[in-house]
Amino acid sequence: MNILILGSGGREHSLAWACAQNPKCDRLIVAPGNAGIEQVAECAALDICDGAAVVEFVAGRAVDFVIVGPEAPLAAGVSDRLREAGVLVFGPSQAAAELEASKAFTKALCDACGAPTAAYAHFTEEAPALDYVRETGGPLVVKADGLAAGKGVILCETTEEAEAAVTEMFGGAFGAAGAEVVIEEFMRGEEASFFVLCDGTDVLPIGTAQDHKRVGEGDTGLNTGGMGAYSPAPVLDGAVAQRALDEIIKPCVAEMARRGTPYEGVLYAGLMIADGAPRLVEYNVRFGDPECQVLMLRLGAQALDAMLACAEGRLGEAQITWAEDHALTVVMAAKGYPGGYMKGTRIGGLEGLPNDSFHACFHAGTAVEDGAVVAAGGRVLNLTARGASLQEARDQAYAMVDAVDWPEGFVRRDIGWRAL
Repeated sequence: MNILILGSGGREHSLAWACAQNPKCDRLIVAPGNAGIEQVAECAALDICDGAAVVEFVAGRAVDFVIVGPEAPLAAGVSDRLREAGVLVFGPSQAAAELEASKAFTKALCDACGAPTAAYAHFTEEAPALDYVRETGGPLVVKADGLAAGKGVILCETTEEAEAAVTEMFGGAFGAAGAEVVIEEFMRGEEASFFVLCDGTDVLPIGTAQDHKRVGEGDTGLNTGGMGAYSPAPVLDGAVAQRALDEIIKPCVAEMARRGTPYEGVLYAGLMIADGAPRLVEYNVRFGDPECQVLMLRLGAQALDAMLACAEGRLGEAQITWAEDHALTVVMAAKGYPGGYMKGTRIGGLEGLPNDSFHACFHAGTAVEDGAVVAAGGRVLNLTARGASLQEARDQAYAMVDAVDWPEGFVRRDIGWRAL
């Protein structure tokens, strides 16, 4: 079959890498792609948030199956346009994508089905939000209600920090995403990610992971899109995962169906776990980045089979076979990220990196200029490895990091520290 993946980051590179291994995949196109994706798929220039343009592209290239990588096309309704055109698509509808597009929507959904989450309040104006902060006191979490590329969350230990965060958001720091604000209780515990596929009715768990959001070692500094991840997440053991399914995910999926907006695609539940009890931090309506990279390295070709079963509404008969292995990815970012950083710096040493079922260098933000791979984003490379133990995977991933010649890049040296 002919497959189109929408997106241009490390997540989409790992999805392409996994799909390309499956014999069902005849032709693989990624739009717009990047310098690394070009090595495993055709890349095509396309406005992936323009539903009509995507439908026309799909018709012109006889595409059988579309996998939507990032959240923006989902929020723009691209999956709806494809379904209306009779195209098989992996990704939720625009209505179901509200689970990520609006944090207030998700909070109200949890209220409706009794799913455990942090206490919260939702505001459309700055003055009442500031009043709430002063009445409640820190610590608090201040969130932009809309899509902010994973950066619209500010953890505030004190009342003063929360006041500043509210003022920053309503002042336009996160654009339209911060026009409405959700203020939450600061949950204590250990955070982990649980990924399931949903076909509107059935739910299939496809892995756990733990991300490292802060830019600095020891989880310090500014929030980022993610500086590394590993899978599985030890804190999300079988008992905790079952509680999350029974108390959070399945009730929410059932409530979405009851409302007439069934959820179809991958559902990423960010969980806070304390004393074996999970509570929902947030939902994302696509694979996490860089969590997708470790999941794809572990899943390989069967990832495509699972996504097809999901899109075709036969998830009840699908299953995942896991090896007793671990995977870890380290993000190489441009110095200055998540603040200002330089683009166009040359990256060497990539040709000598191992590339097999245990090692992959997924490109997140790269381009080709004058025959050389150059940095074209903040997060640039994902050095990813599998091993029999997390320590082995970590050692292999950092060996790949050390083989890359890119003085303008940096990494966190402690990915996996909580588990190890």
